[in-house]
Formats: sequence, structure tokens, C-alpha cells
Amino acid sequence: MKSGSSMDYAGKVAIVGRPNVGKSALFNRLAGRNIAIVHDQPGITRDRLAAPCIKGARPFHLWDTGGIGGAGETELRKEVRTAADAAMRESDVILFVVDAQHGLAPVDQELATVLRKSPTPVVLVVNKIDDPKHEALESDFARMNFTHSVPISAAHGRGISELLSVIDDLLPEERADGHRDDQPVHQEPIALAIIGRPNAGKSSLINSVLRDQRTIVSEIPGTTRDAVDIAYEREGRKYLLIDTAGMRARSKHSTSVEVFSVMRAERTIRRADLCVLVIDVTSGVTSQDKKIAGLIQQARKPSLVVLNKWDLVKPARGVSAAITELVTTAREQLFFLDYAPVLIASAATGENVQQLFALIAEVQRAAGVRIGTGVLNRMLRAALDSNLPPTIGNKRLKLFYAAQSKGEPERAIDPPKFILFVNQPKLLSDPYSRFLQGKIREAEPYTGLPVLLTCRARSEKV
Repeated sequence: MKSGSSMDYAGKVAIVGRPNVGKSALFNRLAGRNIAIVHDQPGITRDRLAAPCIKGARPFHLWDTGGIGGAGETELRKEVRTAADAAMRESDVILFVVDAQHGLAPVDQELATVLRKSPTPVVLVVNKIDDPKHEALESDFARMNFTHSVPISAAHGRGISELLSVIDDLLPEERADGHRDDQPVHQEPIALAIIGRPNAGKSSLINSVLRDQRTIVSEIPGTTRDAVDIAYEREGRKYLLIDTAGMRARSKHSTSVEVFSVMRAERTIRRADLCVLVIDVTSGVTSQDKKIAGLIQQARKPSLVVLNKWDLVKPARGVSAAITELVTTAREQLFFLDYAPVLIASAATGENVQQLFALIAEVQRAAGVRIGTGVLNRMLRAALDSNLPPTIGNKRLKLFYAAQSKGEPERAIDPPKFILFVNQPKLLSDPYSRFLQGKIREAEPYTGLPVLLTCRARSEKV
């Protein structure tokens, strides 16, 4: 999620409620796109999700929280409740969602008691009024004594306009100077996708960066199932940390939810400005790590690698040699992602974690480097003379001219793009393309960035 740089937000709205009442469906409906996973299994959303809502008269930031008080997985209940409490504290309006068809549950009553004590305005959202004949069910919740109550069907869109109108009335007013306390700085954040196998330490890494338990950390593999967007500002620079679902081999998916989560993580890679691949150094680079790295390469995304859990393998002596060996081994096994810098860190102790942003800054600086047209052409022609392109169908690639594209300056991190004017684009084989990319990197390493080559046909006479 990247908010438009020209958008002003009236405030923050949190969605809370027990599991399986339709919070994620409401979140998706208000956000205008499917961000949260919607499934009939209780407790799917365990972490906090964030997105802008621009459907109403006054746009606002929307937060979805993990289900509260769900049956099973009791070891997560405390953490999920903590996440929901944090969202309530930080919001200007709370949407308390209940399930009309299930009726008033004890957990609803417990949560209502807590919410009635909150100074933040609360809207009771009676969900799953999917048909006019269900409207009588709303009366079951009248005893909860909330001033604002709206019957809706998140699945079918019924009552959403009325809900937005109530939210609009409750959002904070503008100050006399025309500004709002949480008005965003007009700066597009850098979207960082934190990806990796389940239990590699992705959420722990984010918590270490934030120095705050903003995401749930659990020893149960696969705790984070949604892609959780977390806004973060550091030294005046804005970031969007995207904690993705742990990606495991498809053959090992135990539920359909995990299949959806991997699909979501793959989409997260595509929308990220930079991918941070987190690897459990105690396990080494596994085949699944290689598959995930392959997804990053296929998406042609800037990236870096974090070898996490360094505290568990750090030797008492010979630390420098151990680091060199780990980095060398990782580079050898992830040879197709050789442009990604490797950081050894410990999310548990915080060692080297803050160096992550120094590497990100280095990648961003590299994205702004350009190679002069004359230098580029002399270099590539020398490369072709020293190593002739392969013959394909009795024809050989001819390079007439090369230039670096202006790219997309609006992107936070824009990989370098080079346009090659050649006789026939199909004559540039993948191995020879990698050879030319290597030659370009000899002139400029472009740390953390893929080098993108595009061929265009041009007559030799032109």
C-alpha cells in the first residue's frame, strides 16, 4: 500500500472484533481492494493491516486487527489482544464488528465493556445483514448501549455508505490553521518487502527495527499469514515495511489459507520497491530460499539478503573468518541473485540490524548513477569484440548503439535500464545478456540492483 502523495487524511480508523465476524471483509470493502485474506476459518488475520480509505467524503487511514478471543491457538491470544489494543489507542474512531447471524457472544460483551471505557468514539458495526429479512437481528445487540450502530453486509456492500457517513461525522475536525495533527508529509515511502521461509525471523526483524512489538512473533511457523503494511520513519525518510506470509514449498501447504498467503507474498514482491530476503543462518540456504530468491529475480526487483539468527552460530573466536565464510557460501548458493548485498544480523539481539538501512541507502544511491553514453558504447563494443555473440540460425547479434534509459524517476528505487539498438533482438541469448550485464557492472557495480537490458531492432543503414 502506497498512499498518494497529494492525499490528506482526516484520521485513523481501527476495526476490532472477535474472530470470523467479517473484519477482513469489511477492511477489503472500505480499502477498495483485497488486502486481507477472507476465509471462513476463525483467526486468519493475526496481525495488523493498514490501507487508505478514500471512499468517503474525508479519506482516512484504516487499520484491521487480529481476531480477539478466538478458540484454539491460545498461545497467540494475548499477542493478538495486544495488537488490537494498540490499534484502538492510536485511532480516532473504532469500528466494533459483530456477527448478526451468530448473535451476541460472551466475547462480544467482554470487548464491549472495554470499548465503552475508551474515550475514542465507537461505532457498533452489525455485520452479515445480507438480506432485509436479517435486519431484525440487529436488535439483539441493542443491550450493548453504543450511541452509534450501523447494520451492514461487508460481503455484499449493504450499508457501507451509511457507515462511511457516520465515520465522517466522528473523524477529528481540522485545526484553525487548516491542518490536521496526522497530516502526512508529501513523500512517497520506500516499500520494503520482508520475505522468506516460515520462521526465518521476518517479524522479529521488523520488531527489532521498530523496537516495538508491532507484529506478532511466535515460534509457530507461519504465524503471519497476511501481508502487513507498517509505516516507519527514520531520519526523516519514510518507509513501508511489508511483513509477508512465510513462504513454504507448495507441496507442504497444510491449508488453503497458506496457498492464498504464498500468492499474496508473490504479489507483495511485485509491488515492493526493494525485497529483503531473510534466511535462517542456522539452516543455511535451503531449496525454498532459492525458490524465493528466484521469484525476486523474475520480478527484477532491487534486493538484499539478511542472514538472520547470527547470535545462534556466532563463534567465540574467529568471528571475521566465520562471517566471510557465511557470506561467501550464501553468494555461491544464490549466484543468480549475486547483485544483492548480504548482511549478517540477529533480530533477537539487534546486532547489525540497523545496518540494514545503510545498505538500503546504498542501493538507493546506486539507482541514481548513470553511465555516460560514450563510455557505455565503447565498453559494450569492446565486450562484443573480445567475446563474440553466439550464432543463432546462421546470424549473429550486432550492436549499433546503446544508451541508458531515463527510467522512472517517480519510483523510490529505480533499477538501471539500458536500451540496445541491434539488428535482431531475438539474437541476444540469456547467457550473453548476463555477460553484457557483467561488463556493465565492471564499470558500475549497481549494488542491490538488477541491470535491465532491452533490445530494439534497428536497420544497419540507419
